[in-house]
Amino acid sequence: MIPERIKKGDTIGIIAPADPVTKEDLEEFNSSILLMEGSGYKIKIGKNVFANSTGYGATAKQKAEDLNEMFSDKDVKMIWCARGGNNSNSIFDLIDYENIKKNPKIICGFSDITSITNIIYQKTGLVTFSGQTFKGVASCETEYSYKEIIKRLQDGSLELGTKDDEYKVLQKGSAEGIMIGGNLSLMHDLVAGNYKMDFDNKILFLEELGFESPPEAVSHYLYYMKQNDVFKKIKGIWLGNYEHESGITLEQILKDTIGDEYNFPIIKSNNFGHTDKKTVIPVGIRARIDTEDEVKIKLLENCVK
Repeated sequence: MIPERIKKGDTIGIIAPADPVTKEDLEEFNSSILLMEGSGYKIKIGKNVFANSTGYGATAKQKAEDLNEMFSDKDVKMIWCARGGNNSNSIFDLIDYENIKKNPKIICGFSDITSITNIIYQKTGLVTFSGQTFKGVASCETEYSYKEIIKRLQDGSLELGTKDDEYKVLQKGSAEGIMIGGNLSLMHDLVAGNYKMDFDNKILFLEELGFESPPEAVSHYLYYMKQNDVFKKIKGIWLGNYEHESGITLEQILKDTIGDEYNFPIIKSNNFGHTDKKTVIPVGIRARIDTEDEVKIKLLENCVK
């Protein structure tokens, strides 16, 4: 299912299914409200966005209630997750997937929100989006992430990032597949169990936060995926941002894990992940990697209508 694009005058619903918005976040949060209202949009804040019922955030029931209500609300045309954090997976059992099928709309976020965007796609077929969180859209050092939100979700552009973005070829080749992915540690969690992704014929985009995941943890995630045959199923890999004080890179850890065992193309860029520059990547849309092409990765289908 392809969601409808947003247009000026539409209402954007804000939810916090990971960590809550705290008083320390308010300056950034309010700046984002002003930015989007100045861009012609109305903002509706979920009633549990600031909730801290557990001492470490809202309850799973509160988080799911906001998400389900925003999908049901006919006035809300896009759902934007306020921030990342932890335990978005706590709401999996409480999401009304049938309601989402009946009321498809844009949902966007990254980091811990990876859990929700990928599982919603897996369970419903709705195309979802990995992009800047609402709180962060006005606080980046550049306008890159804001422009990418407008370009993809309002204008419907298929261009991933800008012409100035640099791509490194780690393994040559070409392949087409459906895009899934996001935060590596979260995709690792979706390999097996009751809530698992279908990795067959997918292009997998991966990034990770070095502050929280040192190289040995990243190695663990990748080996777990390898041991569960993820790399036998996918068509290609697109690596994003990862920075660790050791200087060890994500591409180095991936190479240490998979060696030369697989013949799919692998590319690397720094235009998504835990970085100021975030392009908006659709989950559930066919894309093509071609390492011989000037543009290394392209979307092949419209992701909004």
